[in-house]
Amino acid sequence: MSGSPSTAAESGLRGVEPSELSPPVMSQWQIFVRFLRFGLLAWGGPVAQIAMIRRELVDEERWLSSGRFNRLLAVYQVLPGPEAHELCVHIGMLAGRRLGGIMAGLGFMLPGFVLMFALSWLYFTIDIGQSALGPIFLGVQVAVIALIVRAVHRIGEHVLLDRWLWGIGVASAVAAFLGASFWITLPAAGLAYALAKREQPVLAVVALLAAATLAFSVGPENGILQSLSPGSPTMEGLAAQQPSLLSIFLSGLKAGLLTFGGAYTVIPFLRDDAVGNGWMTDAQFLDGLALSGILPAPLIIFSTFVGYFGGGPLGAVAMTVGIFLPAFGFSLLLHDRLEKLVENRVLHSFLEGVAAGVVGLIAATTVELAVTLVQRLPSLPAGLLVFVVALAVLYLWKSKMNVVLAVLGAGFLGWLLFGVLR
Repeated sequence: MSGSPSTAAESGLRGVEPSELSPPVMSQWQIFVRFLRFGLLAWGGPVAQIAMIRRELVDEERWLSSGRFNRLLAVYQVLPGPEAHELCVHIGMLAGRRLGGIMAGLGFMLPGFVLMFALSWLYFTIDIGQSALGPIFLGVQVAVIALIVRAVHRIGEHVLLDRWLWGIGVASAVAAFLGASFWITLPAAGLAYALAKREQPVLAVVALLAAATLAFSVGPENGILQSLSPGSPTMEGLAAQQPSLLSIFLSGLKAGLLTFGGAYTVIPFLRDDAVGNGWMTDAQFLDGLALSGILPAPLIIFSTFVGYFGGGPLGAVAMTVGIFLPAFGFSLLLHDRLEKLVENRVLHSFLEGVAAGVVGLIAATTVELAVTLVQRLPSLPAGLLVFVVALAVLYLWKSKMNVVLAVLGAGFLGWLLFGVLR
């Protein structure tokens, strides 16, 4: 296959041996259909999705070697964006150059997008709160809090690896509680950790203090302390804003560029725009997260739901394009430079610091969402019961379907506890 597109595509990648395996020669349509199947079976989050891709393309069909797959996965775990989708784009390029990468990425994301788009339309046609579905969705929202708590733990295990990263994560969470902008918090987190790794702890501390001074001299945004203060407006009291399609696209693009450590890291960034600017309420935001949890798709597909709230069907498309564009772009534009890029140790340290900051942001956002939800629950003890059951399922049942079971089970308990037995 020396003249095949896959060989040509691989030739620029650093560290590829001449004997490296190659994907079969395929048409663009065949590539699309192959990865569409992955999209239709993409249950259970990124770990299950990556395991499925590895099993079929590495172990069974021998498109590429296990070592090559591991190197690619390591690269994409450092860069922002959903790793499973980025792997599909990259492997699609090996089979059919850039157009093959586009077709692979589209095939993987299309089932989730179509299903979420349809559910978004349905959500708008039904008054959830006043229907029999209201108690069900309250239970599901409780499960979403459990999902995010589990995600913070899982992501933190892989990101908060030393006391500096722990400190950065805690500081970022505190800053988020106080309403500091993440545009200041995250660069400061990356800079501080890069300095700490270069054995300059004093400068690292100075960088964090300077960032804190700047954040609060500029003026805090709405954080959890502001939201709990007397007289603070609730989202239900805000007039719905109608953002432009460009602003919706840019919101998705920003979130897509900042998703370090997995799809759950997109939550604080999208919430900052959608809830902070009045496109939707926290309750509706939680509903979107819940719906994405039962679909065969990366969790990041809930952005389609958020975009629908901001601008209807076209807003859903604009948001989805924006948030997935970096995932396509890193593979398509940096295909032959990614491994070399990630070897830059200063950049690596900076990104590790940013990732720790993002963990802190997710933790703070989880508390904010939980506080909002508690105020809506008809019974706090019943809500705690649903939360404990959902969290137990997520921790104790080691299956790619545990997320789906936790969400559906919480919906049933919500119907029972908040509806039938209320």
